[in-house]
Formats: sequence, structure tokens, C-alpha cells
Amino acid sequence: MSISQAISAHIPYLRRFSRALTGNQSGGDAYVLATLEAIVADPSRFAPGVDTKTALYKLFLKVWGSMPVNSHVDQSGFSADESGARRNLEAISLRPRIAFLLSALEGFDTSQVAQTLDVSNEEAAALIDAAGKEIANQIRTEVLIIEDEPFIALDLQTLVEELGHKVIGVARTHKEAVAEVGKHRPGLILADIQLADGSSGLDAVNQILESFSVPVIFITAYPERFLTGAPPEPAFLITKPFGVDSLKAVISQALFFDRRSHPKEAASA
Repeated sequence: MSISQAISAHIPYLRRFSRALTGNQSGGDAYVLATLEAIVADPSRFAPGVDTKTALYKLFLKVWGSMPVNSHVDQSGFSADESGARRNLEAISLRPRIAFLLSALEGFDTSQVAQTLDVSNEEAAALIDAAGKEIANQIRTEVLIIEDEPFIALDLQTLVEELGHKVIGVARTHKEAVAEVGKHRPGLILADIQLADGSSGLDAVNQILESFSVPVIFITAYPERFLTGAPPEPAFLITKPFGVDSLKAVISQALFFDRRSHPKEAASA
């Protein structure tokens, strides 16, 4: 099997990881492209004796660490939210955040995190633990859930509230979602893409975003359908069935890139 065939299945998830890390879709994709170009230029840069996924992410992080995103992206074109993201990223330690994302979002075990970051298993475990503690003290906001399955909606609400956020509404359809934001403007939206009545969470969110800017996390059983590179494409995506740690990680990342988010201790009850 060629290298291109071996890594192709991992590219959509690497793009998701890259966007979560940079807070910017175009910047994140630029790093993935640079990684692929590095592989084409020198296939031997894949670490020998390491599985394909680990080797791919390890090389990506080397590329990411070796050059600034503005080598590929015109920062003068950043929105206010994206500019705020660069400041918000300073609020959490970088290496613990990377380790936590590799573990919780990408499903790496501790030994794979250690290989990817070139640290010992003990150091990798310590980084993941440190990230969990920092994330627990991060920003909180008001959340709208768009989900038509009652048990999943309840699970989402429980998890969101455990993180210190407030759920302002649970919408089951496109129409209900739009009505909810007419009453309250959330600081975060969690949205199922395909709703049981045939309406689309993606369409509902796109309509909402015409009125105001808000970070959105989409939840779907078919992520590969939406990580294609063709617009509109979700910046934050969770796969069903979702893991608690995965969703916690993505919620924290989504809120890092929202300039209106505020520290938990400064929020009202």
C-alpha cells in the first residue's frame, strides 16, 4: 500500500484537529496541505516503526511548530472573532492542550500521545491530566442544543451543565431552533445535523448565523460527509456516538475562539 493510500482515511480527521488547534479553517487547512507537501517531497520523514496515524500527526505537529500560520493566511483578513482567538489561546498551556486533543478528540492512547509528542508515557499522562484541570477552569456561556432525540439531548444538557454552562433551550427542529435564538442569543450552539422530522440542523445554524456570530459544534454519525473541503463546512465536529471527553475538549476549543466568552469566575449564575 502506498503512503497516500495509507493516510487518505486520516486526512478529514487531521483537518478537524488542525482547525481546532489553530482556530481558523483556512489556517488549519494550510498546515495540513504543508504536511502533505512535506510527505511528497520526502516520504522518509514518516517515522519508522510508528503506525501511520501517529506518524502523520507527528509530522503535522513538526510542520505546525516550524512555521507561523501567517505564512499561508493573510491575517488582515481575520474576523474579530478570529483575532480574539489568537489572544484567547494564550489562556491555556499549549502542550497540555495538544495532548488532550490527541487523546480525547483523536482517540490516541497515552503511548500514541507520547510517540507523537516525543515524550515518555508518564509525561504524556501528566500533560493530559494538566489539560483536564485547565479546561475545567475555562470559560462558560449559555448554550442552545439542537437535537431531536430526547436521550441524546438530555445527555448533552447534563454534560454542558456539569462543565458550568447554562442550557437556555433544547430545539427539536429547524423552526424551533430559530425561535429559540429569537428569545435568547446563545454563546454556543450544539447541533445535530440531521433531524428526525427531515429538517436540517446545518440549515438552521446557517440561518441563525445570518443574524449574529456564535461558535457552533455539529454532531453527526457521518463526519466524512461534511469534512470534504467544500463550503459550508463545520469547523467543530463530533462523531456519534460521542465520548464525554471528546465533547468536553471540543466545547473548550470552540469557546477559546469566541471573543465574547468570559472567564467562569466572572460569569453570572
